[in-house]
Amino acid sequence: MVIDERTAWSMSGALALLIALALLAFGVWTIIDAAIADDAGRDVSGWLVTLGILAFLLSMLVTSSLTIVSPGDTKVTQFFGRYLGTIRKQGLLMTVPLTTKKKVSVKVRNFETNELKVNDADGNPINIAAIVVWQVADTAKSVFAVEEYENFVTVQAESALRHVATSHPYDFADPGEESLRGSTDLVSRELADEVAARITIAGLEVVETRISSLAYAPEIAQAMLQRQQASAVLSARSKIVEGAVGMVEQALERLERDDIVSLDDERKAAMVSNLLVVLCSDSRSTPVINTGTLYG
Repeated sequence: MVIDERTAWSMSGALALLIALALLAFGVWTIIDAAIADDAGRDVSGWLVTLGILAFLLSMLVTSSLTIVSPGDTKVTQFFGRYLGTIRKQGLLMTVPLTTKKKVSVKVRNFETNELKVNDADGNPINIAAIVVWQVADTAKSVFAVEEYENFVTVQAESALRHVATSHPYDFADPGEESLRGSTDLVSRELADEVAARITIAGLEVVETRISSLAYAPEIAQAMLQRQQASAVLSARSKIVEGAVGMVEQALERLERDDIVSLDDERKAAMVSNLLVVLCSDSRSTPVINTGTLYG
C-alpha cells in the first residue's frame, strides 16, 4: 500500500505549553501540600489530591502533543502506528496528543558516488563518478516506502550511473551518437532522469547531477592516450592539407589571371608538388634553385 504525504493537524503550541505548565504546577503543589498535611497530622482532602493527580496526568498529555519543528525540517506523526500526516510549519506547535513524531529533513543534500569501474559502450574499462544533489519531496514515502532512504538513494544513484556509463562510448562516438567525454551535459541530464526514475518510489527528487570523475582505467589509459594523440595528429594533418590545397589553388589562379607565367600541365603538376611539400612538411624547407628545365 502506497502512503502519500498529507498535512497533519497542528496549531501554535505557546498557549498549550502555558496550560501544561500551569497544570503541572497545580498537580505538584497539591501532592506536596497533601504530603505536608499528612506529616502534620491534618486531614488530607481526597478530592483535592485526586484533582492534583488528574492535573498532573493532563499536563503530561498536553506535553505529549507539543513538538518543535526547525526550518528545513518536518515531523511525520503517527498515532499508535497509524500515519496521521506531516507537519511542515516551523516553530513550537501542538498536534494530536500521544503521537510519535519522526523528524525528516527536506533540505537539499548532495553526495559523491564511489568511483565505479565499468565498461563503456565499446567495451573499454573506464573509471567514473558523479555528484548527485537531491532532497525529500514526499516525507510519507521516504519514511514508509523504504527502509533507509539515504542509503537507498546512494545505491540507486550508483546503479543508474553504471547503466548510463555502459550506454555511451567514452570517446570517438559515431555520427549521431553521444560520448561520455564529449557530451558531459547531456550525459548528466540523462543520469538525472535515470536516478529520478529510480528513487521516486521513496518520495525523493533529484535537483542536479554532475559527472565528477571520468577517465580510462589505468590498464588501458596509455594505449588510449596514444590513440587520442594519433587522432589529434590526423585531424591536424587534415586541416593542414586542406589549407595547403586552397593556397595552391589560389596561387595557380593568380598566376593565370595576371598572366605572370604560362604553365602547361606538367609544370603545374611540378609546382603543385613543390608547394604541397613546402606547406605540409613538418621541417623547415630548403629552397633549391633550378637553372635547368623540366624537359632536360
